[in-house]
Amino acid sequence: MALARGRRNESGFNYWPGFVDALSTLVLAIVFLLSVFLVVQFFLSQEVSGKDKALEQLNARIAQLTDLLSLEKLGKVSLGDEVSQLRAGLVSAEAERDRIKGLYEGLAGAGNDAAGRNSQLNKALDSEKQLSARALAQVEVLTQQISALRRQLAALENALDVSEKKDKESQNRIADLGQRLNVALAKRVQELSRYRSEFFGRLRAILGNRPDIRIVGDRFVFQSEVFFDTAQATLLPEGKSELDKVAGALTDLDKQIPSEIAWVLRVDGHTDVRPINSPVFKSNWDLSAARAISVVQYLVSLGVPPQRLVAAGFGEFQPLDPGATEDAFKRNRRIELKLTER
Repeated sequence: MALARGRRNESGFNYWPGFVDALSTLVLAIVFLLSVFLVVQFFLSQEVSGKDKALEQLNARIAQLTDLLSLEKLGKVSLGDEVSQLRAGLVSAEAERDRIKGLYEGLAGAGNDAAGRNSQLNKALDSEKQLSARALAQVEVLTQQISALRRQLAALENALDVSEKKDKESQNRIADLGQRLNVALAKRVQELSRYRSEFFGRLRAILGNRPDIRIVGDRFVFQSEVFFDTAQATLLPEGKSELDKVAGALTDLDKQIPSEIAWVLRVDGHTDVRPINSPVFKSNWDLSAARAISVVQYLVSLGVPPQRLVAAGFGEFQPLDPGATEDAFKRNRRIELKLTER
């Protein structure tokens, strides 16, 4: 404590906390924007996945209809081949008919022996005529089937055009929603950053320029000796006095920040790397968590809304100084206050 008073007497005007405060605010804003971007991406992915499912169902239906159309096309090709064969048979039959007619005319004056031959030729000609009639009927049926398939294909193309138009409209709506959400979240980030700066500025003014209370990044850092005895989690009177000031600033801040902004004050407990030797706490983790909880409970007793507080214990796993000296151990034994989003 004598050393702390000596440092307090040597303190002067220091630009470094303000610079760190501005830099930490910028970094925190960037981190928050990144987290906002991830949240937006999550909601957009949920919206897009729903559209993708509908599109997949439509694509499956189109695939089924495409398969049916392919089968119909194959049937059309087969029927076309059959029609070609029938037409070739018809041409052959007509040629045979003409040949038979020639024979018939040549045999007309051959007498009674040619009469039987003439009868057989007439029967063959009638048979060929019947075959030609059946072939023409099949050609007509095939023509009607082809027309029906063309109408189905046109209906499918129209349905696909409508689906693509709806999909484009959905994508435009999603993009517009994302832009509006980004704008809203950016406004929230700016508001929270402004209130964070005001809170830090008020704390600096209230707590003064003490060597055992400093700013590291976006956090106020208190040495554990300000609040607790060695290996203990019971608040000292001096620590309570400092927390009284913090509670007043928090209470005023809670009245100023709009209720729709989700913010919390996170109280982090840290220890040095040396193992604890205490029957009360099994590890440094237990000690750091108990100290953070003690701070939170005291702030609640002073009227700070409990839903605005978070207690976290980090043990020895987040050191500020990796050294193994007594000064390094002292720097790492600390309580940190961080105003952040929930």
